[in-house]
Amino acid sequence: MSSAETIDAEKLYDATKRRQTYQHNIAQYLVDLSDSRATFDFCGGMMFEFKLTNKLKARLLGVSGEGSASLQPSVADSSKRRMHQISNYEKSAHADNTVYFHGREIRNVPDAAGGRGFVLQLSDSDDDPEGWSPQEVATYDGWGHDSGRQWRKTDDWESEGVQMREKFGDDAFGLNHRFYLHYDEQDNFWLSAEDGCEGKAAEAKRRGYFQGLFN
Repeated sequence: MSSAETIDAEKLYDATKRRQTYQHNIAQYLVDLSDSRATFDFCGGMMFEFKLTNKLKARLLGVSGEGSASLQPSVADSSKRRMHQISNYEKSAHADNTVYFHGREIRNVPDAAGGRGFVLQLSDSDDDPEGWSPQEVATYDGWGHDSGRQWRKTDDWESEGVQMREKFGDDAFGLNHRFYLHYDEQDNFWLSAEDGCEGKAAEAKRRGYFQGLFN
C-alpha cells in the first residue's frame, strides 16, 4: 500500500500532528509529501505540487530506514527566513541533499495537484537522471531575479540529458533553484528558494465549478 493511501492529510499539513507523526524523521516526511502529491502555497495562493525525483526519494528512504540523525535533512529554525542567514552560506550551485537541495519550479504541467499546473521538484545533487544538467549547474545564479535568469522548456532539458518529458509533458517549462527547509514561529514547514521566494506546506482548496471556469 502506498503512502498516498495511508497518510492522513492533517499529518502532512497540521504542525502538531506532523510533529507527533514524524518527530525528527524529516526524510520520511518529504517522501510522504511527494507520494501524497502534497502541495505548497507560494506567494499566497500559487499551489505547487511537491515532487521528488526517483533518486532523491531512494536516498531519503534509505536515510529514514537507517535512523541516522546526521543524514537527515536539516530544517532551519524560524530565525532563518532567508538562505543567506544559514551558517557558511555561499552563492554557488552547491547542494548536499541535507541543508541545500537542487530543485526546480516547473510550470504548465498537466494534472498537477493544486489545479494550477505548477510542480516544485527536488532532485538529488549526485548524478541524478532527473536532476540538474551540467549546463544548469554552470550557469546557476539563483540569488538573482527570475526575470534575468535562463528558463528552460522540456526540449531544452531533454537536449541537456535530463529526463523530463515522461513526467511533465511536452509543454512544461521552468527554472532551477536551490532550496532549503525551515520552520516559522507556528512550526509550519516551509520550502524556500535562494532568491527568497518560499512556500508553506498547505492543502489546496477545492475549486468549485464556476471558479474553475473563470480562474
